[in-house]
Amino acid sequence: MKSILPSEIAVWLTQLIETYGPSTARSAFLVLNGCLELATADELIKRNPARSRTVKKPARRFSKVVAWSDDTVERIIAAHPGRYRLAPTVGSAAGLRQGEIFGLSVEDFDFDEMVIRVRRQVKRLGKEWVFALPKNDKEREVPLPPRLAGLAKEHLETFGTTLISMPWERVDGDLQEHELLFAWSDGRALHADLYNLLVWKPAISAAGVIPPPERDARGRRRYKSDNTTGMHALRHYYASVTLSDGINIKELSEYLGHHDPGFTLQMYTHMLPSSHERARQAVDRRLARLDLRLTEQRRSRLQIGPEYEPPDNGPSLL
Repeated sequence: MKSILPSEIAVWLTQLIETYGPSTARSAFLVLNGCLELATADELIKRNPARSRTVKKPARRFSKVVAWSDDTVERIIAAHPGRYRLAPTVGSAAGLRQGEIFGLSVEDFDFDEMVIRVRRQVKRLGKEWVFALPKNDKEREVPLPPRLAGLAKEHLETFGTTLISMPWERVDGDLQEHELLFAWSDGRALHADLYNLLVWKPAISAAGVIPPPERDARGRRRYKSDNTTGMHALRHYYASVTLSDGINIKELSEYLGHHDPGFTLQMYTHMLPSSHERARQAVDRRLARLDLRLTEQRRSRLQIGPEYEPPDNGPSLL
């Protein structure tokens, strides 16, 4: 069997980038590299050609994220039917992913510790849906704002929960049952495709984010949307709100469930508030303390009482 050469992988990546862009090329490379790593571990090949210095992994590129305004998010939430109105509220106030919101159970809300424990998502595998760990296989805790806690309690009192049973992690995995906050009125679990079509897109259209739907030849409603108008945008809103109020990147990364704070920084660095004024004030406070200390030393040497004031000819440190 002919082995794969590093030069062949490099050419293949170049063609992928030209045809499909760096993001798709990067994803394809990660799959290939994983396969070659397994082949190396099984001693089917001596070394992984994708690890050669001549093979440059496509860099991750970030488009500048633009967060929705408070008014836009409020309109979107208000446009949701009452049964599902808490879902976008959780997205904007806790930063959960869509599948994580759909997998929320009543047991995940700790009203004593005031946290949401993100422990599962509703995930698509082919044509089936399963319960699975959150993305990056990483459970986490997210602060539960008091107002969101109140809204969650109101939702539970009004709509209750729905017992949903699905396999865990695999289509043939062990069945798990959870009392979910969100489900269709007929007792079925929420799935992204149908929810986006029947609830999310009508809501963002009513809120003016996307235009009203058009009818196709068969009379079906068709919405014009893109990857910037999905429910994921509520996570960007959450990031903008928390960063503007002083949450640091490491904390935000943990709340969002990112695999690395560096990823969070690259995505949201442009949302960080300007630090110029804070830096000026911080250094000025230190200089004021130093100036006071030097003034006290001069008083001590000159044995002059506390009524002494330095000459009014500018900062004494200059």
